Amino acid sequence: MIRRVLVATALLGGLVLAEPASSQNLTYARGQNISPAYEGWEEDSAGRRFFVFGYMNRNWQEELDVPVGADNKFMTGAADQGQPTHFLPRRNRFIFRVPVPAGFTEKDELIWSLTTRGKTELAYASMKLDLKIDDVVKASETGALGAGSSSPEVRANTPPVLEVQGPRRIEVKVGQPVPLTAVVTDDGLPKVRLIGAGAAVENEGSSSTLSSNSPVMLKQVETLRARRLVLPPSRVTVGKNVGLWVGWHVYRGAGKVTFADDQIQTWEDTRTGGNSPWAPHWTAPKLPADGKISTTAWFYTPGEYVLRSRADDGALTSDQQIIVVVKP
Repeated sequence: MIRRVLVATALLGGLVLAEPASSQNLTYARGQNISPAYEGWEEDSAGRRFFVFGYMNRNWQEELDVPVGADNKFMTGAADQGQPTHFLPRRNRFIFRVPVPAGFTEKDELIWSLTTRGKTELAYASMKLDLKIDDVVKASETGALGAGSSSPEVRANTPPVLEVQGPRRIEVKVGQPVPLTAVVTDDGLPKVRLIGAGAAVENEGSSSTLSSNSPVMLKQVETLRARRLVLPPSRVTVGKNVGLWVGWHVYRGAGKVTFADDQIQTWEDTRTGGNSPWAPHWTAPKLPADGKISTTAWFYTPGEYVLRSRADDGALTSDQQIIVVVKP
């Protein structure tokens, strides 16, 4: 599996210096290739098994488009197995999953081949026992808790429930606004906390009834945030600010797409000031009581697009998507 993490410290033109791996380790804003990543395999409550994939775009700014075909394909079965064709910057974990083909054994492999910048890289998926993942592994890998740690709260957490309202396929003309509405509900776990804050923020008394939007919770979060403003990040590996949020991004489709609101980044932007759960000092926005979040998208190039909405409770995610066909 691919396990690569770099912490950005400065952006100089097209060059980003990174640490802590080595003072000789450089990363770039653009011009680099993408590595597909096999995250592991999982089993649902019905006993169905899935291979789970993500990727590492080595660029801090450049987003690449690679249509399904010779440069973006699976080498067993159908070439198209739901992989992205629009690649966001940096590390993107647990992005899509593929059903394990019938009859697969530990000796078999499902290979995702991705060619960018003239370089082909492969992700090898297998069902080896030590590659099995679950929700606790996902929470750990995305930085919601320390590696190897667990708790009753973490084990009780379930992914948020996400519903995208309206038709799942829309036809519009270039420049025509596309309204988007998603509704999210969650179990309130894990409790809101910031990178390096330790255990989940708790109320004085019964924390089980404390809402992430309650005045007490928000006050405690602001206190922790104020403390962190005068302290450097305490982790040298990926860390994540925990809190429920919903965002939209392009999953497939080549062309400019803009949103009415600044969308929370689903990729690991660890730079201070970024609208990203991995950025120091970031806090999740207060959600409406009904969980309904609306925005508008505009498309400027004809083609077929897949927009994905992601709900993230800080540890686990849920995705829904729509197809938008844009005509001249």
